[in-house]
Amino acid sequence: MSPDWPRLPDEDLRSYRNQGFREERTLSLLLREQAAARSGATALVSRSGRLTYAELDARVDRLAHGLSGLPVRAGERVLVRLPNREEYVVTLFALLRIGAVPVLALPSLGPAEVESLAETSGACALVVADRYGRTDPREEAARIAERLPRVRHVLVAGDPGEAPARSLASLDPGTAPRREEAAHPEDLALLLLSGGTTGTPKLIPRTHADYGYNARASAQACGTGPDTVYLAVLPVAHNFTMVSPGIVGVLAAGGTVVLCPDPSPTTAFPLIARERVTLTSLVPALVPSWLEEAGRTREDLSPLRTLQVGGARLDEGTARRIGPELGCRLQQVFGMAEGLNSYTALDAPEETVCTTQGRPLSPADEVLVVDESGEPVPPGTAGELLTRGPYTLRGYYRARELDALRFTPDGFYRTGDLVLRTPEGDLVVVGRIKDQVNRAGEKIAAVEVEEHLLSLPGVRSAALVGVPDPHLGERSIAFLTAEGPAPSREEVRAALLRRGAAPFKVPDEVRSIPALPLTGAGKVDKRRLREMSTG
Repeated sequence: MSPDWPRLPDEDLRSYRNQGFREERTLSLLLREQAAARSGATALVSRSGRLTYAELDARVDRLAHGLSGLPVRAGERVLVRLPNREEYVVTLFALLRIGAVPVLALPSLGPAEVESLAETSGACALVVADRYGRTDPREEAARIAERLPRVRHVLVAGDPGEAPARSLASLDPGTAPRREEAAHPEDLALLLLSGGTTGTPKLIPRTHADYGYNARASAQACGTGPDTVYLAVLPVAHNFTMVSPGIVGVLAAGGTVVLCPDPSPTTAFPLIARERVTLTSLVPALVPSWLEEAGRTREDLSPLRTLQVGGARLDEGTARRIGPELGCRLQQVFGMAEGLNSYTALDAPEETVCTTQGRPLSPADEVLVVDESGEPVPPGTAGELLTRGPYTLRGYYRARELDALRFTPDGFYRTGDLVLRTPEGDLVVVGRIKDQVNRAGEKIAAVEVEEHLLSLPGVRSAALVGVPDPHLGERSIAFLTAEGPAPSREEVRAALLRRGAAPFKVPDEVRSIPALPLTGAGKVDKRRLREMSTG
C-alpha cells in the first residue's frame, strides 16, 4: 500500500501482468523504441515546426538533462500547465524519462485551483506558457511559488519575463548524452485531474504500466499505426487527448501527432488538408460548428477517416450527420481519467455507433450496472456504472477520505454515471447520479460553484444545476435567493473570476427565486429546479 494512494493488490497485479494487461515498458521507452525503429519519420507537427522521431527523442534527452541539473529528481512532482504546443510533448516525455511525475493541469484552470493542485501534489516546479489568452500565467505561477515554499522553480515555455522564472529553452544544452530510463513500469508516471466532483479537482495516480497499456490497447481499438496522423484539437492535458489513443497511443504506434492551437474548424480544417490528418477527437459541443463549416469550406477533408466524439453524450441526430457531412466514420468514446475507456468498434453497424457508447476496452474490464442498493440490474435498465480493471485506479492521490465514498470494499470504482447495457453488451450513457454539470466535456462540481455563489453579498442560498443544451451537452443555471436584488450574471461572473474560478465554471444563466425547493429530507430539490428550468 503506497502512503500516497492505494495500489492494486499483488494478486490482481500478477494476474493482469500474466495476461498482458499491463505495459512492461515505461512511457518514455515507448517513444525511445519508435525513435530507433522510425528515426526519420515525422513524430510531431506544431506551429514551431516539424520533428522526426529521432529529433523529438533527442530534444527529450536534452531537456531531461537540463531538468536533472536544476535539479528535478526522480519521484518529484512537476505541475505542467501548457496549451497545445510543442513544449508540452517535449516536457512531458523529459519528465517521464528522469522519473519525475508530471501533474497535468488544464491551462483554463483558475489560479486558486492551480495553487491547490500544486500544494496537494507537493510540486517542486511549475511549467507554464508565457501567454494564454488574455492571462499571464507567469505572474500567477510566481505568486503561487511565493506562497508555497516547496515550489523551487518556475519554468516558462517562451519568454520567461522577470527572474526568478527560467525559460525551458535555457535548460537545453544543445547536446546531451543518451539518458537511461529512471523509472520502473509500476512506478507512478503522472497525475491527472478528476472532473472535480467534490470541489477542487482531485489527483488521479496513473502508473507507466497501466497508462501505457491504456494507450497501447486504445491504439489497437482505434486502428492506429504508422500511417495514422492524429490532430490533437482538445486540450493536451485531457485524458482523452493523451491515451484514447491520443498523443501517447499514436506515438507508441509510430504515427504522427499534429497539435492544433485551438478547436475552431477554421483552424483545424487547413491542418487536416495540409497534414493529411486521418484521426481526430472532439467533445459534442464542438461538433455542430464543425458540421456547419464543413458545408462551406474549400479545404480538402477527404484524408479524415475517423472522428472520435466523447467527453459527454452525443445526441443521436448529430451523430447521424457526421458521416454524410464530414465524409468520415464516427467512433463514440466514453471514459474517464480514473480508468475505464469504452469505444464503438470501427466496423460496428451505424445504429450501434449512433446510439451507444460502445464496449469496454479491455477483456479484463469488469463492469457492473447497479441500482441504489448496489444490486445488479438487468440489461436495458439504467443504473450506476461500477468498474474495476487493469488500468482503473483503486484510490485518489492524497485524498484517502474519498476512497470509502468512491470505491466499494472490493475495489470497484463508483463512476456516478447512469448507464444501461444493451442485450448485445454495449453501454448507453443516460445521465449521472453525481452532482455535477458536464458542460462541453468539462465537469463542474456543483458544490464548488455554490460555495463561490454563497460568498457573494446578500446571497442567502444557492444551487447549481445542469440542463440539456444542444451545443454544450449541458448548460449551467444558478438559482439564488438573496436579501434585496440578486446579483446579475455579469456580477456573478466577475466575482467568481476574482475568486480564482475557471471561466467555464461561471454559470451560463443566473435566476433569482424566493426560496429553493426542498425535499422531504430537507435537502435542495434539484430535480424540481431542473423541471423549473425546462418547464
